[in-house]
Amino acid sequence: MVFVALDERAAGGGFIRAVRFERSDELDPGEYPFTVPAVRALCGQGELELDAGVTFFAGDNGSGKSTLVEAIALAAGLNAEGGSRSFAFATRASESALGDHITLVRGARRPATEFFLRAESFYNVATQIEMLERVDPGLLASYGGRSLHERSHGESFLSLALHRFGPHGLYLLDEPESALSVPGCLAFLRRMHELANAGSQFVVATHSPILMALPGAAIVEIDEGGFHPVPYEQTQAYQLTSAFLASPERFLRHLLADEP
Repeated sequence: MVFVALDERAAGGGFIRAVRFERSDELDPGEYPFTVPAVRALCGQGELELDAGVTFFAGDNGSGKSTLVEAIALAAGLNAEGGSRSFAFATRASESALGDHITLVRGARRPATEFFLRAESFYNVATQIEMLERVDPGLLASYGGRSLHERSHGESFLSLALHRFGPHGLYLLDEPESALSVPGCLAFLRRMHELANAGSQFVVATHSPILMALPGAAIVEIDEGGFHPVPYEQTQAYQLTSAFLASPERFLRHLLADEP
């Protein structure tokens, strides 16, 4: 996939400045993934800008957050199931065709390292790391010194962030909160904050109101109406979680009430 370099004004910006949709007469807008809200919005809008530090994609199930992050990872040359450029394994092709129809508009900087975390296939990534360790002993040191299979799911995610992620990196994350407890989400948020301040860029699909609270992050909420840059307090995740925690009994009374 082609990268489009910007001029010198991009210096100091993110590694990926924007995601640009490339139109083609061969596309069928009535077929997946072009019917997904995020993809449909990108097709119509043409380009989506990303924050130089952290961009969160928020929205309900089926809005296309993960599809968009996955396509960005593929366009960046990363493995569809997760990992870095050196991960060439595949178990079952499930990625959409969107990655073939986008161009990443990049800034002047180049990342020192890159990683795609896809929560649903991280088990396969952990297995691949074990296999690579046999070929290149010492690789596990970058993941905390022991097999990720010997840790809980959440511990393996945190170990990845603490040991494999570093300054000046590009990190594309698909629902990292799926394996994390509340304290785990807070620890992950802190690590993202440290790395963003050290020159890293994150693009994250998430449902977590904890992660989205990261100061200075850009939040793009996705729904049937397209992309909506919103402040944290206006996200659906924040508003519903706040309403529930403010009065669980009242919330559940309405939620569980018998239909008339």
